[in-house]
Amino acid sequence: MSGASASSAPRETAGVTGAAGRIPFRIVLLGLGALAMLTGLYGGLWRSGWALPHGGSVADLHGPLLVCGLFGTVISLERAVALGRDAAYAAPALAALGSLCLLAGLPPAVGALAYVLAAAVLSAATLFITTRQPALFMATLSLGALSWLVGNLLWLGGHSVPDVTGWWLAFLILTIAGERLELSRLTAPKSGSVVLFGAAVVLLLAGAAYGILDRGGAAMIGLALVAMTAWLVRHDVVRITLRRSGQTRFMAVCMAAGYAWLGIAGVLLLAAPPATATFGYDAVLHAVLVGFVLSMVFGHALIILPAVARVRLAYRPLLYAPLAVLHASVLLRIASDLLAWSDGRAWSGPLTVVALVGFVATLARTAAAKRA
Repeated sequence: MSGASASSAPRETAGVTGAAGRIPFRIVLLGLGALAMLTGLYGGLWRSGWALPHGGSVADLHGPLLVCGLFGTVISLERAVALGRDAAYAAPALAALGSLCLLAGLPPAVGALAYVLAAAVLSAATLFITTRQPALFMATLSLGALSWLVGNLLWLGGHSVPDVTGWWLAFLILTIAGERLELSRLTAPKSGSVVLFGAAVVLLLAGAAYGILDRGGAAMIGLALVAMTAWLVRHDVVRITLRRSGQTRFMAVCMAAGYAWLGIAGVLLLAAPPATATFGYDAVLHAVLVGFVLSMVFGHALIILPAVARVRLAYRPLLYAPLAVLHASVLLRIASDLLAWSDGRAWSGPLTVVALVGFVATLARTAAAKRA
């Protein structure tokens, strides 16, 4: 997600011409990931109370489209670019295919199977990199990819989305944590760093195995998120980059805000687990997926998009505006969940959409300015 793994993973090996030839294909895959995001958000708006035409047809696909269709496609694409092997592009292509199957109205098992194959290719590609560059951060990335594979297999096998959510969250959290772990090597190691990180990973995977709807599983995942947040706050380079300016500081602000929501999600799982709190499941998911993961996407878009699609982007202070709206939407959603305030829950969705559209529009404006 951050592009960190690409900095030390094998580079494109087909040369400049081969890399340039893949650009249109990468752009198509990014477009299909965006399509999954838009339709997933559309279904989410319907679920939160907005009477949108045909919204019910994609409401049940809200989670799979966002986790597998959007994040699965983008993360797999980034990993394929880092590896530089044509075979690795099968992962994002299969993830995009899975989304198209779901949107075409085919049986969910067809889309789930495509997602399973995508996760299998991503896992194989990541494990291949790990064998060439053995390191704790690469092992973490491999565990993240394997978590996606396990979750997809369970979904294909007939388990409900809430039943597999723990594995999907592990996929995203471990992917981001692994990349931040790589960057943390730039700072002096601190006592207990590996132990704290390892404990968080073990608790997260154990909790995913029990399930987020299980009280014990929720407690383990909650402890894992609190421990992971503590590790990130203590060991991540954000502590240093927050003192910089311009794009570097903007990225650091995105990271720090995301870490805060990750910690809040952990506390929510401990204090108001989904098994006992009416909207506990909803609050945790939005804290992680919107507050943590999307904040990371905002923070690294200026690095990922130029590397993947070869577009020229420039930082503008205006990017703070959609970032603020994004986190306001998360705050409204979680407060509304805790207070059982239906109107607040309904309006948090459009705020998230406004934040995403505003961020994309701002990036597009900088790209146009660079070309001019």
